[in-house]
Amino acid sequence: MKAGHSRDPAMESSTVAGSFFNRTILVTGSTGFLGKLLVEKILRVQPNVKRLYLLVRAPDDAAAEQRVLDEVVGNELFDVLRGKYGTGFDSFIKEKISPIAGDIIHVNFGIDNARIKHLFQEINIIINGAATTNFYERYDVALASNTFGIAHVCHFAKQCVKLKMLLHVSTAYVTGEQEGLLLEQPLQMGKALKRECYLDIEAELELANDMKEKHMTMCSGIETSKWLEKEAMKELGMKRAKYFGWPNTYVFTKAMGEMLLGCLREDVPVIILRPSIITSTFEDPFPGWIQGIRTNDILIVAYHEQKLPCFIGKGILDAIPGDMVVSAMMVAMATHYGDVGTQIVYNVTSGLKNPLSCQTLMESTYGYLINPRVTDEGRTIKHKRLLLFSRYAYFYAYMIVKYKIPLQMLFLVNLLCGGFFSEYYNKLNRSFNHLMLVANFDDKNLRNLWRATRVIHGDEYLFNFDPNCFSWKSYLVNTHIPAVLKFAQKKKGGRA
Repeated sequence: MKAGHSRDPAMESSTVAGSFFNRTILVTGSTGFLGKLLVEKILRVQPNVKRLYLLVRAPDDAAAEQRVLDEVVGNELFDVLRGKYGTGFDSFIKEKISPIAGDIIHVNFGIDNARIKHLFQEINIIINGAATTNFYERYDVALASNTFGIAHVCHFAKQCVKLKMLLHVSTAYVTGEQEGLLLEQPLQMGKALKRECYLDIEAELELANDMKEKHMTMCSGIETSKWLEKEAMKELGMKRAKYFGWPNTYVFTKAMGEMLLGCLREDVPVIILRPSIITSTFEDPFPGWIQGIRTNDILIVAYHEQKLPCFIGKGILDAIPGDMVVSAMMVAMATHYGDVGTQIVYNVTSGLKNPLSCQTLMESTYGYLINPRVTDEGRTIKHKRLLLFSRYAYFYAYMIVKYKIPLQMLFLVNLLCGGFFSEYYNKLNRSFNHLMLVANFDDKNLRNLWRATRVIHGDEYLFNFDPNCFSWKSYLVNTHIPAVLKFAQKKKGGRA
């Protein structure tokens, strides 16, 4: 079945979907949440895309293909497409998708010379979504992927003779935890958030490598050396991030990646997309698709399991549904395709137009959970209203006394016991840090892009990324909260 293949490309040229007609696209990070959504949407709205090359970490192309089949197109997200093509689905996927074994941490992604030369002659668009998203990742691992991986992407892009666009997925939080309106502007090379500091990215890599080598030499032969090295590298990442003014290793290394992108891109047209906290799909291809538990979701799950003692009643949690992020990506690429020398930043956020308050999140969760539930063991749980603090200082003091001090004591005990409690400590520490994460992001560029979508392309329904079009309370209660709890129960192997 070749549904959609009969369209006249001339009739589509002014539409967003038409901009992807007969294009060859390389996607990194396709096995991630946004990557899956993007691949599915491109294939659904533009079946006449020429080819999607999906770069996947795997030992060879056969293993990469199997991983794509298992983790990407085999996902329920593709059920709409599967229903559209019926028995022809597998052949359609094989025609349009080419998995490639590789990794952005290597020059030319580790692809062999014969294959790489062919790709250099084909690719029109590169979408870089590959990253390690762990806030507290090892410094060496985060640098390799989030920072110097971007240098490899730039090196690859400049060799693609038909390249018209490089889109890089970053995060709104590369600007740190600052007050006021955070503008859609590229980051300047070497400019740290702390004014008195200069950031030398190459020196950071040398520091991480030296620390790793020193620790390996010092701990050689010690049974717990791997755990001690891992913890030391995690601590180094957090220490360097905070020294330069960023809150964690993830956003710090993503910020350095953006700096390298701006410095190395030359005349390659670049879009930097900075989404805030990404939530489940609002409506496309269907409501409530989710993969993984993110910052806000941890609060929902903790409340559901009666493990969230309190939270801040005031404050804004900037979030945006995943399908809106993908729509913004596609409209941005369609709008700037072939604009030589372009470098533009889009904050894909909701805080200015449709802010999500902490109180709305917690009250919506309570409203959803107001009826008693029965556990797998047959125990009835009735949820209580959450203790909401009116000021962050009160919340902070409560959390330090009740949780942080006992956590530090557990850390010392764990060291004395040779890392016996590592898994338990890491789990509690992650939960604590997520609770402690509490700026408005300017979205002028994004608003202009939305107006162009309506006026020029006329695709506002197919590519909706207007955060003002929905009610947070309705979306949370009817779509997001049930999706989060269903996913959490599935991961635990229990019932929803």
